[in-house]
Amino acid sequence: MTQTAIPCTLMRGGTSRGPYFLASDLPASREEIAKVLLAVMGSPDARQIDGLGGATTLTSKVCIVSPAAAGEKQQVDYLFAQVSVDKAFVDFGPTCGNMLAGIGPFAIEKGLVPAREGETSVLIRAVNTGALIEAVVQTPGGRVTYEGDTAIAGVPGTAAPIVLNFADAVGGATGRLLPTGNAKDVIGGVEVTCLDVAMPVVIARAADLGKTARETAKELDADRDFMARIERIRRAASLAMGMGDAEGRVIPKFAIVAEPAGGAGIAARYFTPLACHEAMAVTGGICIATACMLPGTVADGLARIGPNERETILLEHPTGQMEAVISTRRAGDGAVEVLGGGTLRTARKLMAGEVFIPARIWPGR
Repeated sequence: MTQTAIPCTLMRGGTSRGPYFLASDLPASREEIAKVLLAVMGSPDARQIDGLGGATTLTSKVCIVSPAAAGEKQQVDYLFAQVSVDKAFVDFGPTCGNMLAGIGPFAIEKGLVPAREGETSVLIRAVNTGALIEAVVQTPGGRVTYEGDTAIAGVPGTAAPIVLNFADAVGGATGRLLPTGNAKDVIGGVEVTCLDVAMPVVIARAADLGKTARETAKELDADRDFMARIERIRRAASLAMGMGDAEGRVIPKFAIVAEPAGGAGIAARYFTPLACHEAMAVTGGICIATACMLPGTVADGLARIGPNERETILLEHPTGQMEAVISTRRAGDGAVEVLGGGTLRTARKLMAGEVFIPARIWPGR
């Protein structure tokens, strides 16, 4: 059978994994891109046995990178694609902060951004949401290094640190910090906070849903009544946020929060949305941490927050902890303005070469 070869680099970004492509190596239209990516990942199939996918949402992700147009502020554009494992569906709606960790190294190694001595800042536009993110990549001797002493929960070993700063994270999907206009709403009989910072997330207190936010991902996934209930709340909240019906779409996301087990930060479980994240999404973690900083939200009072305008908040998740740094400014009337958020991730290049798909998938290649 004739096959088509497409250059790609397989990378781990944060706690996720998937192929990274240059946009110039893929079709121009989203519809054609989706067909190609389904073939690349081996979807739809629960095992993704005929492609690169790892049979989980965290390992069925794709990044598409291109140089920014002349005159743009950013250096590169990053289009994220969430490829469904068992459905013939590719969602270009959300972004992924974990996979974002690999964009800087990929862009430098592909010659889209010149490396500097020591470390290199790469300004990235997340095409899906319009957010601008600065990635600080370690480049000793003017070359990307993946070796380092930074550990992140959910990933074995250590690697070089990659700092991600979300400068204009507020309202990327809805245009508003609080899309419903309220710090709290009652949806489906449960108090929730609908917040749009780096990622639109519907946040509820775990106790209001009969949970502790200390459960494992498998325990939560196995509670079908619970999963069905939060999906109903998520879909109703999406309508209230002006985002339309969320059926079949992965945004907004859903999260439950509680007091931390370790005495600092906040316990959180994040849903992708039809399964509990085995760790914590970068963008979702930033949104949850921001909720801790805002008065009147369902997370208000759960974490110990100091008086500083830049606070580091520890999020306890199923496989460890993640730090989110939230920058705010307080007005004289006590109102809080969110300036941005950031976190620390790592990435690693796993393989570079060509991925092969049946020629009939992309006949114009």
